[in-house]
Amino acid sequence: MKFTIGVITASDKGSIGERQDTSGPLIAEILKDIGGTLKEYTIVPDERNEISNTLRYMSDDLNVDVIFTTGGTGFSPRDVTPEATLDVIDRLAPGIAEAIRMKSLSITPKAMLSRAVSGIRKQTLIINLPGSPKGVRESLEVILPALSHGIGILKGIEGECGNHKK
Repeated sequence: MKFTIGVITASDKGSIGERQDTSGPLIAEILKDIGGTLKEYTIVPDERNEISNTLRYMSDDLNVDVIFTTGGTGFSPRDVTPEATLDVIDRLAPGIAEAIRMKSLSITPKAMLSRAVSGIRKQTLIINLPGSPKGVRESLEVILPALSHGIGILKGIEGECGNHKK
């Protein structure tokens, strides 16, 4: 199934060119292999309003099917991506973040420190991912098997049991 994606990297240093973002481009590269087309990619500072406004823009104006954020999900006082996501979603999709944490916990006990969330705004799925390329790759490996089906349900082209709607 073809679907559109938006990628938001939350990084103070990345937003002013002091650090090269490798996680955001990695998301687009991995998703391209399963039918994802990058519609928008941006780097924003770790500011709650900037992140939430960008999430709204990608969902409401660009109508992307899924938005991935990377970065800003830890314990640092500047890590506000989960709060910005909660500001804009209509419904939670907790199983996605829980699955990522479960897999990550099998690799490192530090995974329990992730505050990432996932949810739905209108017909857009929003998923918080870690900031590191390693964390992005591991997280996507967990959710890719179910991602297309979830997007299909949101778009109204698949039923809950995986049957295509007429």
